[in-house]
Amino acid sequence: MVTINYEQFQAVDMRVGKILKAEPNEKAKKPAYKLWIDFGSEIGIKQSSAQLTELYSPNSLDGKLVVAVINFPPKIIAGFKSEVLVLGVPCEEGEVLLLSVDDNPPLGARIF
Repeated sequence: MVTINYEQFQAVDMRVGKILKAEPNEKAKKPAYKLWIDFGSEIGIKQSSAQLTELYSPNSLDGKLVVAVINFPPKIIAGFKSEVLVLGVPCEEGEVLLLSVDDNPPLGARIF
């Protein structure tokens, strides 16, 4: 385990977003979805590629509130520009369970 200080933790910009659309990324080597996530008017809509196909269907992701890191540089994954990293927890069989939030926080709210 690597120890970090509070300033290093603050450098990771994690925000609440709402999935607007999810569709399979047919070009991905491992099954993945292309996601469009709304982070509110200040940040806007960002894209992400996520390997969530084991536990989620595209329809089950619509409207889901998630937590994502928004300050990584964009990356092209299987021909798709991924701008944010959606956070999840790996399960025993390798499936990914999304981190989400309760109630209805403002889109773009910072996690700290």
